[in-house]
Amino acid sequence: IMKIRLPRLLSALILGGALSLSGYLLQTFFHNPIAGPFVLGISSGAKMTVCVAMLALLSRGKTTSSAILIAAAFVGAMVSMGFVLLISQRVKRMSLLVVCGVMIGYICSALTDFLVTFADDSSIVNLHNWSLGSFSGMSWDNVKTMAVVCGITLLLAFLLSKPIRAYQLGEVYAQNMGVPLRAFRTALILLSSVLSACVTAFAGPISFVGIAVPHLMKSLFKSAEPLCMIPACFLGGGVFCLFCDLIARTAFAPTEVSISSVTAVFGAPIVIYMMIHRKAA
Repeated sequence: IMKIRLPRLLSALILGGALSLSGYLLQTFFHNPIAGPFVLGISSGAKMTVCVAMLALLSRGKTTSSAILIAAAFVGAMVSMGFVLLISQRVKRMSLLVVCGVMIGYICSALTDFLVTFADDSSIVNLHNWSLGSFSGMSWDNVKTMAVVCGITLLLAFLLSKPIRAYQLGEVYAQNMGVPLRAFRTALILLSSVLSACVTAFAGPISFVGIAVPHLMKSLFKSAEPLCMIPACFLGGGVFCLFCDLIARTAFAPTEVSISSVTAVFGAPIVIYMMIHRKAA
């Protein structure tokens, strides 16, 4: 229990919270309710660079380290985010931005599949298991690393709660309140990318958590205050992923389903319902 179950449980809580908070920050940045690391292609970009790092290390007979995987995932997340930001300057409709983000995700996934095609058998097994998304196989060292990274990022997000609230009320209002918009936007990008990269590096790409949970928390707490939403999103994402991981482990035991499949099954209906409800309102 202490060596296998507890690290897995804590990993689901920490990484689920990180993914949800990343989605909340991206939705704030783009003023878009369906923005998220998976939809905008950020997770796919992180997945691609982690794949490159894993193949490079495994082909030389070296073991993969948490620091290298997180760094690789962060680079991929930032590259994808850079493309999304360039597109956002040319596209006024947010629906088109989301479509472009999905296309970026497809391109990154295609490049990842291309790399896997030329990998040796042992590398393919490792990459395949990781790319499906799972909280299994987590060690206490992994838990410590992700706790430090996500804990620092969560604290920084708390420090940005007042500027976030001002930004939610409009860019002009935020500027009048003395918020340095360029530095603030950069901070949001960096924080969301670090969180998404940490999740992808350890657990692989996980879908819909970053979109569904922030909406769910807003409807539960009836509040848009960042001081409420930041901890709510983090805790809600952790509980959501813990529940999905339980389903993934037990629903078809002894076969384990990928965590991303389960989060999609439960997360997608939440997003659809919220969008319909928002449109009706």
